Amino acid sequence: MQSLWNDEEAQSCKSDLDLRVYTSRLLGQNPHLVLHGGGNTSVKSTVPDFFGDSQEILFVKGSGWDLATIEAPGFAPVKLDVLKRLAQFDELTDVEMVREQRAAMLDPYAPNPSVEAILHAIIPYKYVDHTHADAVVTLTNTPNGLQIMKEIYGDQVLLIPYVMPGFVLAKQIRDLTQSVNWNQYRGMILLNHGVFTFSDDPKTSYETMIDLVTQAEEYLESQKANLALRTAAPQEDLAALSHIRKVVSEARGQAVIAQILQDPKSVGFSTMPDVQSITTRGPITPEHVIRIKHQPVIFQGDPESEIQNYMTAYKKYFERHDENNLTMLDPVPRWGIWPGYGVVCFDKNYKNTQIAVDIVEHVVDAVQYGEALGGWRPLEEPSWFEVEYWELEQVKLKKGGAAPPLTGKIALITGAASGIGWACAQKLHQQGAVVVGLDIKLQVTEKMNRPDFHGIVGDVTEPQVLRHCVQEVIRLYGGLDIVVANAGVFPQSMRIEEIETEAWQRSMALNLNHPQQLLQYCIPYLKNGIDPTVIFIASKNAPAPGPGQAAYSVAKAGVTQLARIAALELAEHNIRVNTIHPDAVFDTGLWSDDVLTARAQHYGMTVDQYKRRNLLKTEIEANDVAELVASMVGPAFGKTTGAQVPIDGGNERVI
Repeated sequence: MQSLWNDEEAQSCKSDLDLRVYTSRLLGQNPHLVLHGGGNTSVKSTVPDFFGDSQEILFVKGSGWDLATIEAPGFAPVKLDVLKRLAQFDELTDVEMVREQRAAMLDPYAPNPSVEAILHAIIPYKYVDHTHADAVVTLTNTPNGLQIMKEIYGDQVLLIPYVMPGFVLAKQIRDLTQSVNWNQYRGMILLNHGVFTFSDDPKTSYETMIDLVTQAEEYLESQKANLALRTAAPQEDLAALSHIRKVVSEARGQAVIAQILQDPKSVGFSTMPDVQSITTRGPITPEHVIRIKHQPVIFQGDPESEIQNYMTAYKKYFERHDENNLTMLDPVPRWGIWPGYGVVCFDKNYKNTQIAVDIVEHVVDAVQYGEALGGWRPLEEPSWFEVEYWELEQVKLKKGGAAPPLTGKIALITGAASGIGWACAQKLHQQGAVVVGLDIKLQVTEKMNRPDFHGIVGDVTEPQVLRHCVQEVIRLYGGLDIVVANAGVFPQSMRIEEIETEAWQRSMALNLNHPQQLLQYCIPYLKNGIDPTVIFIASKNAPAPGPGQAAYSVAKAGVTQLARIAALELAEHNIRVNTIHPDAVFDTGLWSDDVLTARAQHYGMTVDQYKRRNLLKTEIEANDVAELVASMVGPAFGKTTGAQVPIDGGNERVI
C-alpha cells in the first residue's frame, strides 16, 4: 500500500481541521481501508466558542459522512473535557452516550459524533485514524489470528480482543491503558475489526496506518494467499436472473435492484465446492451485517424455496438471540451466490445495492485468503446480532424519510436524448427508478452518464440493437419493469399520391416496427417485472388524422392497435399496456422556429396562438407528457390497461 501524502497539498491547509479533512480523504479513497462510511478520524484543537472563550475540542467524523468525500462540516465539534469525563463511567447506555455527546457539541447543527468519539478522546494524541483494513481483518479471522498479529507486529501495536464498538470498547481500552506508556506503540489492532494509529503530526499518523497495513499485506503475500483465489468464466441466464430479482422483490415487499458480479474472480468464488459451508459462517467484520446481513443465500435450485428457507433460518437466528423483545428486521438476504454464474447483490435502490457490491467484492478475497491461512473463522453469532440490532446503527438506516414512488424500479426508454424521451427519463429517475435510455444520438451517453442513469447509442430500427439494449438492462440491474416506446419520426407532409416509398418505410420502421420489436424482446423480462407496465407514445393523429400525414398517422394508428392487442395478451402476466396520444408538443426537435412560424402563418395565427390552439388554450410541453407517463407507470393507474389517454389540451376532432 502506497502513501498518497503530498507535501504541497498539505501545506495549503490553513488549520488543524483542514489537515484532518485532507488526511481523512487520503484514507477514504482507498477501499482496502474503509468502505461506505466505515472508519473514523479525529483531531484535537483549541477554538473559540460563541463568547470568544477558548475551548478544547475534538473534531470527530460525524455519523453519515464518508471519509472519501468528507468536508469540514462532516466533523462533529465536541468538548474534549466532557468526552474524557464520560470515559470515567463504569456504564453508559447508547442513548445516554449520544445525548451527552450532542449536548457537549459546539455546533448543535453538526452531525452526531462517531460512536468511537470517547475512544478518540482518551487516546492522548492530536490526530487519531481508524480504518477497517481488509488485510488486518482477514488475518484476524483465522484460527491463529492473534499469533499472526504478534508475529507481524511484535510490540509495535497494542492488541485488543474484539468487543462491541462504542462505549464498551472505549472503556476496555481505558482500563487496559491505565499504566501504559502510549509512546511505545505505533498503533492498536482491534481483532476482527480494524486498526488505530495516532500522532501529534497528521502525516505520521496517516503514514503509520499505511505502513502497518502494508506489513499485513506483505504477510498475506508471503503466505501466497493470493494463489487461493479461484477464477472461472461465467455462464449467463438473463431470464433466470430476472426471476431471482422478482422472487427477492416479492419477499421484501418492494422492488429491488439486482446487480450480478460476473468477473472471473466472483464466478470462481461461486464455484468453490464447499462455498455454502464457507460463506455461511458469518461476516468478515460484524459491521457488515448492517448492509449485507450475516450470510448470503445460495441459489442452486428453486429461488422461491431458497429465499423462503433463508427467511425461516433468519427468523430462528433472531429468536436465538433476542432477549429484549426487539422488532425483527426484514429477513430477506442482501446477496446471493449463484454457482457458475457469479454473485448477486440486491437492495431497495441502486445506491444501497452498490454498497453491498463493494462490500461483497472484499468478502470474496477475504474469505478465500482466510481459507488458505488455516480456515475462515469469523466471530460467533452473538457478535453479529449485537451489531445488526444495535440501536445506533439502525437509526442511521432509518434516516431519509419516505422513498420516491418508483424506488427500485427499472425503466427503459427509447428516443431518450431529447424531447419527450429525455423529459420522461429525467422524471422517472427523479421518482426513484434506474433508467436506461436508447437513442441514435451520441448525446444520450453524455446526458445519461451515471451508473443509475445510463445511455446507450443505437438505431432502434435495427432489431439486434434493441435486443442488445434490453439484455444490457438486465445485466446492469437484474430486471425490467417499465418500458416507454417513444422514439419516432414526423415525416414531411405529403399527400398519398406524393409519398415516396423510402419515407413511408422509414416511418413504419421507426414509428411502428420499433415498438413491436422492442415489446417482443422485453416481454420475457417484463413477465418477471414488479408491477410491469408498457407505455406507447402514439399521437393525436391516431384517433384524428389529418391530410398530408398518411405515413405518420397510419404508423401511429398501428401502434395504438398493437397496444390494445398487447393489453389483451399480457394481462394474464399482470403486465399493463397503455397508450398516450400527445399533440402539438413544440419543445421537441420536431419543431424548429422556422417550422413553427410557417405553420402559424398557414393558420393565420401568431406562434403563441398556434401553440395554444386547443380547447383549454394551453401549451403542451414535453415535461407535461413525462408527468403523465410517470403517473401511468405508478400506482394511480395500477388497475388500468388498454387505455388511450390524450394529452392535447382538448381537441374537437378527437372528442
